[in-house]
Amino acid sequence: MKFKKFIFKKVISTNLTAINLLKKSQLNYGMITADLQTKGKGQYGRKWISIKGNLFVSFFYNLDEIKLSLKKITKLNCNLVKKTISNFYKKKIFFKEPNDLTIDGKKICGILQEVVYRKDKKFLVIGIGINVVKNPLIFDYPTTNLCEITGKNYNKNNVEKLLIFNFENKFRKFFKK
Repeated sequence: MKFKKFIFKKVISTNLTAINLLKKSQLNYGMITADLQTKGKGQYGRKWISIKGNLFVSFFYNLDEIKLSLKKITKLNCNLVKKTISNFYKKKIFFKEPNDLTIDGKKICGILQEVVYRKDKKFLVIGIGINVVKNPLIFDYPTTNLCEITGKNYNKNNVEKLLIFNFENKFRKFFKK
């Protein structure tokens, strides 16, 4: 299964763009990527601070076509992102509920899931933000980035390609025939 990819230079948020695209199209699955978000979304209505060079992507798919519960899909999504990061960083990566991945107590990734309806169909939009080259400074919440923790230079495109590969390969077997 291949996600139809939509690439943008700048969006308000990749999740909002995915939701708008979903409602105006007949697509059952796809993905949005952007170089920059002006108002990225976090959990509980919080803002996701988007810094150019980091990865901002949202996948969407029809939940009616997947043979898994929403709870299992949530865990699967987190594990796919964790697997992607672990290809670049070999030490322990932790999942911090409800939607963060951390390394040594510092946030490196946020995952936001939103259920959306189009007519009688139920969709899941999964927004993923990974701090690749720079991390925001957030009072009371330590953050990090992939380049900082590895001491190597990474390009968001390399991380994105691996993330897409992981999502496409894993979800291929869960879609109903």
